[in-house]
Amino acid sequence: VQLQASGGGLVQAGDSLRVSCAASGGTFANLAFGWFRQAPGKEREFVASVSWRWNRDTIYSESVKGRFTISRNSAKDTVHLYMNGLKPEDTAIYYCAARSGRIGRTENDFVFWGQGTQVTVSS
Repeated sequence: VQLQASGGGLVQAGDSLRVSCAASGGTFANLAFGWFRQAPGKEREFVASVSWRWNRDTIYSESVKGRFTISRNSAKDTVHLYMNGLKPEDTAIYYCAARSGRIGRTENDFVFWGQGTQVTVSS
């Protein structure tokens, strides 16, 4: 499975942004997806995940709950992360990840990783 992240950019605090992850080389419906991020000088952290197939369970980190939304677009084999009310502390490289089967929330849960997309939020 190959994952291609896109959609990052430079925005101001309070703005919204959508990052996307296009999947190829696998059966999209069989994959659960996650978003992680890594800020400069910090470890990579979990952001959000969505389950496979018709079970649309989602998990969010406390820091983004209520502001970010993860969703699947099965017609385009793409997973989106909608980010609202962005804060400077959301600045990071955002990585998408995938695994076969049920939802995950740690790095070790995911097997496939994309290359990351930079999100920068200015104050």
